[in-house]
Amino acid sequence: MLGLRVPATPEVARAVRLTYGFQFFFGLLLWIPIFYEYQKQLGLSDAEIFGIQSIYYIAFCLMEIPTGMVADRFDYRTSLWLGASVLVVANTVPVFAGNYTGFLIHFLLIALARSLISGAQSAYLYEYLNAHNAGHLYLKVEGVGRSYSLVGKIVYWPVISLLMQWNMPSPYWLTAINAAIAVVLALKLPPIPGWERPAGKTSELLAGVGGAFGALRKSRWLLLLMIQGIAMFTLVRILQVNLFQPVLESKHVSVNWYGSVLAAMTIFEAVAAARPLWLSKKIGPAKSVFLLTVVMALSIGFVVPSGGVVTIVLLCLFSVTAGMSFPIQKKLLNDAIPDSRYRATLLSMESIMDRAVCAVVAVALGAYLAGGRLNEFLVLSSAVTVILMALLAGLLIAVRTTRRRRARLVP
Repeated sequence: MLGLRVPATPEVARAVRLTYGFQFFFGLLLWIPIFYEYQKQLGLSDAEIFGIQSIYYIAFCLMEIPTGMVADRFDYRTSLWLGASVLVVANTVPVFAGNYTGFLIHFLLIALARSLISGAQSAYLYEYLNAHNAGHLYLKVEGVGRSYSLVGKIVYWPVISLLMQWNMPSPYWLTAINAAIAVVLALKLPPIPGWERPAGKTSELLAGVGGAFGALRKSRWLLLLMIQGIAMFTLVRILQVNLFQPVLESKHVSVNWYGSVLAAMTIFEAVAAARPLWLSKKIGPAKSVFLLTVVMALSIGFVVPSGGVVTIVLLCLFSVTAGMSFPIQKKLLNDAIPDSRYRATLLSMESIMDRAVCAVVAVALGAYLAGGRLNEFLVLSSAVTVILMALLAGLLIAVRTTRRRRARLVP
């Protein structure tokens, strides 16, 4: 029932099922395969579309720490149902305001919704499982949950272009309905045993930010892991959301196939996400994320000389590596956090780094596309990622060696 081969208590099983359901419906953004084409049909230019994306990432960065503090202070479950509620509103905006302002508001609300759940969702699951002495299940549950969240997309995305032809704003209406279901599931999540709301005034809440930064300063390992995740997240976000449609367009793939191609990519991602233990056990979690990120970067680079069919194969390979890397990266970060009081805030800090880089990349992408230099952007992204990952690998090895030496010196 849990997608696990290990025993779980009824309480843990129920919480995991509700978490799966929340991830499934919250993540079911049905407009992703067509939003670029949708906005172009409504008269937005490439510069406006990617400008909105850049603003979205910046807004996400600004909201991450405040929403992480809210989650740590007022309960992770509160952040989850609030985030889903905001998502309901966000997806009705384009229906009534199909212009630049409407889409800007839409993406700002999406940023708020996702920032409310970005750290809270992982933190809730990690803390709940550990409170029930089931922390060993986290990696598998995180991976299976991500896999389930992709299943609905596999079903809907192949027909989303037809739905848009039948009723242009229907993908946004359906996404709003999914978000409403996520609200209900979040409200049913059980509390974490032993968790108590921290006492204190607002000044003490703000002091928690200092505590989170202090924890980050003390752990170079955690900081480097966050930086390692930036490359992975940026590649996934930029390719699957921002570059997916322009890449297929450059290969002369009909827009009617976009949903089917994205569904195929999602199948590979879902299968890989449910099996993160395979590679992690063989070479270790940190090495796994490094290797998978390099494969993602090379996949993007080889798209340039490839035809339409090979490009789709490369996109599917990219999706396999993305699916496997996300749960491993989340477990790495959660295990490296030295103080659980700041878990959601620290996880939000990683999201800030991710979105900040995405904001810069989105602006650059808009400029490259406007100049007809998509292939140059793909090659540059691939080369820079490989070089940076090699440098980061050296730093991770140095920090790990230092930690082991210090551990041997402790009596």
